[in-house]
Parts: sequence; structure tokens; C-alpha cells
Amino acid sequence: MPPHVVIVGGGPAGLEAARAYRETGGEGGVTLISADEFAPYNRPPLSKDFLRGESDESDLPLEEGGFYKSNEIDVLLDTRATALRPHQHRLTLSDGTELEYHTCILATGAIPTPLPARGAQDPGVRYLRSRRDARALRQAAASSRSSVVIGSGFIGCEAAASLVRRGLVVTLVTMEELPQIDRLGRGAGERLRSWLQNEGVTLRLGVEVAEVQGNRLVHLSDGTTAEGDFILVAGGVKPEAALAADGGLDMAQDRVTVDTHMRSSHPDVLAAGDVAFAYNTGAERHLAVEHWGEALTMGRVAGATAAGHQTEWHEVPGFWSTIGDRTLKYAAWGDGFDSDHLVDRGDGAFTIWYERDGVAVGVLTHEADDDYDLGKDLIGRHRPAPIKG
Repeated sequence: MPPHVVIVGGGPAGLEAARAYRETGGEGGVTLISADEFAPYNRPPLSKDFLRGESDESDLPLEEGGFYKSNEIDVLLDTRATALRPHQHRLTLSDGTELEYHTCILATGAIPTPLPARGAQDPGVRYLRSRRDARALRQAAASSRSSVVIGSGFIGCEAAASLVRRGLVVTLVTMEELPQIDRLGRGAGERLRSWLQNEGVTLRLGVEVAEVQGNRLVHLSDGTTAEGDFILVAGGVKPEAALAADGGLDMAQDRVTVDTHMRSSHPDVLAAGDVAFAYNTGAERHLAVEHWGEALTMGRVAGATAAGHQTEWHEVPGFWSTIGDRTLKYAAWGDGFDSDHLVDRGDGAFTIWYERDGVAVGVLTHEADDDYDLGKDLIGRHRPAPIKG
């Protein structure tokens, strides 16, 4: 069989897989298939500077068109993979085309989790995942005076702050007692609450959405309502893994189980990014990670593996989140902690150390870059956190 590599997914993992395959000497044909109408683009700005109107769509592409031509990467847009048959090395596309491959790399990413409430299926209820979503959201913000944001994850917090800076009256609704308390603990949640309130966001904490009415009015579990000119749901994402599951690959946590080289239970099918439940040699266990940087890293590992190089995933996962003018830096294995310890660095700076069984498993910082760098090192070496500062 010709050494043809088919990559399913047009996000960071898919692009980096194609790039790494070429950079590590892969000489076979490469086809990148994306359900998106645009070639791979930068998603983190969508809830921040792009939403605020400080950057344009022309700033979003990750590569110019010439990159794909010079690297002999065929890009199929507006195309979905509908069936994977690993034992036949075949992939069926939404237009009925069948592709034969030597190696298939699944980088299908994740899709927004629908809001499980009456009326939430109204097409006027907005989500933010794609460039098209972001364009429509920015247009809505430009002609609106108010908004309701549902969800206190990082996308929700970032978008709420960005919308306020556009001059909107914003209410953020979340079932969490504090923003991100379930993921980052009380200390972080209290600071995020303060930051959002200082930005001018009205918080409705500890309430669930009972019903959405007319894509403007939100009925809450405590009997009250929240109203805006439009509603944005930022309730997290779920891996887009149906193609892999239907293809018979081993799955765990609704993701494709892969080794540290990104190989699945079928050796000629790899997976990277949000859809992968990958073994991290530094953590010495499989991890489910939904960070942009880890999608890039896993994609590079998958591409190199497809080219015959035995690289592995070992880095401590991490990401940055900017809310207004404040930036959080977070590094962690991401699968839980049993204690968190906040160290106040003064003038608004702080560090939160996360431990499990007396060993550092995470660090969260604001204006404490030395702690962030130290934390990544300690986490990677399974050392205790310097809790006394």
C-alpha cells in the first residue's frame, strides 16, 4: 500500500501532525480532512481579542495557503469522515468518496456540550467553538446591549469579560458555587469571582438553568430569571469520538485510548488532541486533556510516529487564560488533587499549589512566573510543592 497519511480534523492537532510528518522525513501523500469551512486557524482569540473586536479574521489562520502547497498537503474542507474501517485501511467521506490509507490520524477534537434545559435547542442560543460561531457572536455583540453567558469555565469567563469590554451588560450564570471551584478549588474560585465582578460581570452562582425562553430569557432553578439580547452557552465540550467508536477502536472516558506514541488499539490508526486518552510517560498514566498546547504536542508526536520516529508524550500539560487584563497560567496533570494551598505574593499576584498524596500535581499562578516554571519542574519530577512559598 502506498504510504498515504490521512488526517481527520482541521484543528491544531491535525495541522501539527501534518507538519511533523513532513519535518521528520515523511514522504507519503498527506490528506487533511476538515469539517470546517476554513483551513486550520487559531481558536484561543475567539473568546478574547477577536470577540472584543481587537483582531480580525485575517489574523486567525495558523498558516498561509502556500504552506500546504509547499508541503504537498491536500486539504479537504467542508468534508466529514463518516466511516472508519481500520482492518481495510479505508475511510469513507461525506460525499461518498473512499480513501485508502497507510496511516490514519484522528484529530477530530471536541464539540460544545448542549445545554440540557427546555428551550435550549432554539437556534438562536449561541455556542462558541468555530470561526463561524465567533463571527456571528461578534456581530451579535455589536448590535446588542446585554447578554447572558451560561457556564463558568474558562471560555465562559473570558467571553463574559470580553463582552463587558464591548459595552454590554453581562450576566454569567453557573451551577458552581464559585467559578471553576470544581476544577481549581476555592482559592482560585474566589479570585475569579472578584476579577469578573471588577470587570462588571453580574454573577448568578449556584443555580441551574431550568428553561430558556425565546433565546433571550433564562429561567433559573431558584425561581428567578436572567435576560439578555442574546444567550451564549459555554458549558464545556465533549470529544467528537463517534468515528473512532464506530470503527471499533478501544475507548475510555469517551476518548480513543492511545499509547505515548499516539497509537490506538489498531496500530495504523493514531489519535491526538481532545479526542485522545493518551499515555503520558511523565505522569505514568493515561490523561484526558483539552488544552490547545497539548493538542499541538500530541499532533507533533502523532505525525512523527507516522513517519517512523519513536517520539513520546511526556510534558506536563498547561495553558494560559486571560480574563480582562489578568492572565492565569496553569500546569497540571489534570486528573485531580487532594489539597490546594494558596500563597499570596502581594499586589494581586498569587500561586496555588496542588498536591495529591504529598506530591505536586498542579500549579496555578497570576503574575508569578517563577513559580509557574518551578511548578512544571516539580510536577514533572513528582516532588512535593514548596507550600511555605
